Amino acid sequence: MSTNTKIAVVTGGSRGLGKNMALALAKKGIDVVLTYNSRKEDADAVVAEIEQLGRKAAALQLDAGAVASFETFAGQLTATLTTTFGTDHFDFLINNAGTAGNSPIGQTKEAEFDQLVNIHFKGVLFLTEQLLPIQNDGGRIINISSGLARFTSPGRAVYGSLKGAIETLSIYMAKELGTRGIAVNVVAPGAIETDFGGGVVRDNPDVNKHIAAITALGRVGLPEDIGGVVAFLCTDEARWINAQRIEVSGGMNL
Repeated sequence: MSTNTKIAVVTGGSRGLGKNMALALAKKGIDVVLTYNSRKEDADAVVAEIEQLGRKAAALQLDAGAVASFETFAGQLTATLTTTFGTDHFDFLINNAGTAGNSPIGQTKEAEFDQLVNIHFKGVLFLTEQLLPIQNDGGRIINISSGLARFTSPGRAVYGSLKGAIETLSIYMAKELGTRGIAVNVVAPGAIETDFGGGVVRDNPDVNKHIAAITALGRVGLPEDIGGVVAFLCTDEARWINAQRIEVSGGMNL
């Protein structure tokens, strides 16, 4: 089974940056399967919004850190691709799902560390491995990193380190998957006004003002600053971009 329409899988696509990525992909004429962890109603609302744009969409539950569930998820994804999209393969994988981590060195608990590793590194690797057999050759993988892999913010040591690991992993993915024509890139957002991390960037005026002051373009990032970049990397115009880290931060901490 095959279709001329491209299909993207966006993890964590029910809210925040993932939602904007899913909508931006739909606006490029790409169908979308998005995942959510617990907020099904939010995911269903995004599906409806994508359908209003004239594209097909579906939402599936996924705990991005629960590696043992990935085989079952792959089966559910294949079934959804068949019933909703008339195919058994997809084209673009956007590993976006994530949680904030904020514990200073000296106060990090092992359970928190393990959870962050499972979601931000182990989960990305093993979900990608699980889905590779149903990803089309010539597709794309986009892994979401963070400006915190380049600059520091106290309390973000584990989170930033794992994003650094994702950036290195992405280079290896690009090298090893190149034989299948799959390009792998990293998008690294700066601080963005979303509900991520309790919405501190969006809702705390002092934090917002501080970030704007250390950003060359003079404001805090918005979700719509990110989604279009991810969507662009899934277009034919971006076919020769591979193994690159694209920071989308407006020039934070230059």
